[in-house]
Amino acid sequence: MEKSKVYFTKEITPESVVKIFDTLKVNLPGKVAVKLHSGEEGNQNYIKPEFVKKIVEHVNGTVVECNTAYDGERDTTEKHKKLLDNHGWTKYFNVDLLDAEGPDKEIDIPNGKQIKKDYLGKDIDKYDSLLVLSHFKGHPMGGYGGALKQLSIGCASGYGKKIIHGAGKTENYFETEQNKFLESMADAASAVHNMFKDKVCYINVMCNLSVDCDCCAVAEDPCMKDIGILASIDPIAVDQACIDLIYNSKDPGRDHFVERVERQNGVHTIEAASELGFGSREYELINID
Repeated sequence: MEKSKVYFTKEITPESVVKIFDTLKVNLPGKVAVKLHSGEEGNQNYIKPEFVKKIVEHVNGTVVECNTAYDGERDTTEKHKKLLDNHGWTKYFNVDLLDAEGPDKEIDIPNGKQIKKDYLGKDIDKYDSLLVLSHFKGHPMGGYGGALKQLSIGCASGYGKKIIHGAGKTENYFETEQNKFLESMADAASAVHNMFKDKVCYINVMCNLSVDCDCCAVAEDPCMKDIGILASIDPIAVDQACIDLIYNSKDPGRDHFVERVERQNGVHTIEAASELGFGSREYELINID
């Protein structure tokens, strides 16, 4: 099996995001959704609208988000729309809160390890193509957050997030056995990737490398220096490449980051996704600098 191509640049600028996207030579036809993280109120590490403005304009995209399952400023449509305004997203972009209104879009996952259905914000049906633009960082529950988390939890509706966290159940969904939760993320990621097939690509920005996610209102400051930007048409390969760059780093904060990944067994999401067969952990890293 041919290794997936993952492109890499150390340069972290709005222009370099456009450059690495163009290197992919991927065609995103029709109406393009750009899935990113709007940042919880109080979070200091999320990627700001000004940084992604050039790539969103380059693909003529619409910024899309979904409501959360946890309490905060993004768990209802009313609060989330207010935050999107406050964080500047609506200043620069057309923004679509995919699950602003129900009913959810249901996708079957016949080969899912834990869940057999994924629930997405219904407005995702308005889009022909998808650019998944992820801030790669640690995560208190998933160990790390990258392309696979953005595809799964990120694209799920508020209800869908509960299903993923609960491995199919909505009661006590934050108390699920860890590996079942991680496998549910892989299941949901496969559903969204396979829905868009060859009309989806992935960019991971390795900056502001905190062990905490952008969903944390009170997040740790970054523990590592910025590494770069990676891009691929394979979400499994791009996440694996980011993890490998962390593990191979000589940065003094590397051990703290790795401890967070390993505490939550974060790599298991990649393992489970690979077994589902919508990408590969084997990749060729191509430096475009």
